Amino acid sequence: MQLFKRFVIFFTGIFIITFGVSLTIKANIGTGAWDALHVGLYESVGLTVGRWLMITGTCLMLLNAFLLKEKPQFLALGTIFVIGMFIDFWLLFVFSEWTPSGQIVKLIVLLCGIIILSFGVALYLQAKFPVNPIDQLMIAIHKRFKVTLMAAKTIGEVFGLSLALLVGGPIGIGTLIITFTIGPLVGFFFPLVEKWTKMQ
Repeated sequence: MQLFKRFVIFFTGIFIITFGVSLTIKANIGTGAWDALHVGLYESVGLTVGRWLMITGTCLMLLNAFLLKEKPQFLALGTIFVIGMFIDFWLLFVFSEWTPSGQIVKLIVLLCGIIILSFGVALYLQAKFPVNPIDQLMIAIHKRFKVTLMAAKTIGEVFGLSLALLVGGPIGIGTLIITFTIGPLVGFFFPLVEKWTKMQ
């Protein structure tokens, strides 16, 4: 795959992912564990959600290197920066004046966010650039502690959830919905997107 094409797929995927993440945050009925941590830090300490994503992502990059006993994947810093920048773009500029009201509307916004986010993940993975440190954490736990990928993913999510609870992040019914739907939806979209990108 040509490098230019990979860059286009990568940035488009990140743009879509962050759009979906922003919708789950704006729904305000619970976000993913790590997003809840970033929102909680933003509300309790300051800075922006995107800035906190960059900070925690950098910390996780170092943690992953420690677990894998390898050098940090500094190229992942580019992924972290782009994701954080787009998150702030959506939350601070596009959706700054918009807040969904009513539980049904909030649920619809959340579900739309999850679907969009899952599609974006399936697209962004096609570029085969360094994955973001949250995804890399699953791989690091899997390799270091010899557990299954599913168990490693669960451990990583529980770790993020615990930190989010400590800082008062938005944990709710949406968190459970996201936890149990992201994987299957990405699995649904991935072969479709892979086929489409190969045809381009």
